Amino acid sequence: MALIIDGYNLLNVTGIVGRGTAGSSLARSRAALLDFLAERLAPEERRTTTVVFDARHAPPGLPATLEHRGIAVRFAGPDREADDLIEELIRSDTSPRRLTVVSSDHRLHRAAKRRRAARVDSDVWFRQFARRPLQPSSPLDLPDDAETHVASPELDEWLRIFSETPTAPNHPPGRPAESTAPHDLANPFPPGYAEDLLRNEDP
Repeated sequence: MALIIDGYNLLNVTGIVGRGTAGSSLARSRAALLDFLAERLAPEERRTTTVVFDARHAPPGLPATLEHRGIAVRFAGPDREADDLIEELIRSDTSPRRLTVVSSDHRLHRAAKRRRAARVDSDVWFRQFARRPLQPSSPLDLPDDAETHVASPELDEWLRIFSETPTAPNHPPGRPAESTAPHDLANPFPPGYAEDLLRNEDP
């Protein structure tokens, strides 16, 4: 399955931050998020994953499209938002039923629904994805130019919970919570996942 990820929308729910001194704090956090994804996506999955960010936060002189460890990274034009570019990518996808759009933006959910693509809120997708094991090193991996590190109390807590019994984040202790994780933990897109989303979405 191909992935289109609303970059800052996902970053805002992960608690991932980048450490180091190179670039701005936002650039380090953006790199840390991309590293987190690359470390858990198989090489063939990275080649079908696109992460879209708003251009107003892009480093000066950065091209509109670049590649990070096999993941396509797109920055929307200066007069457009990430949502505009994501909608364009959804419209132009030649196999939308094999596409998953990761964003909590209802505008993008509607755009994905029109093309019968799967759509999932960023926090729900991240809770599932964070359970995936680290992937072996790949030729797509390049030496880091700057130190980036995932440092997040929320992420640490999620990983601790996921290693035991999955529960929703911030769920009151002692109360049962319905798990949203798929049965196949190695695959965040189990068979029938898109159909479930379609049936559960309000018209």
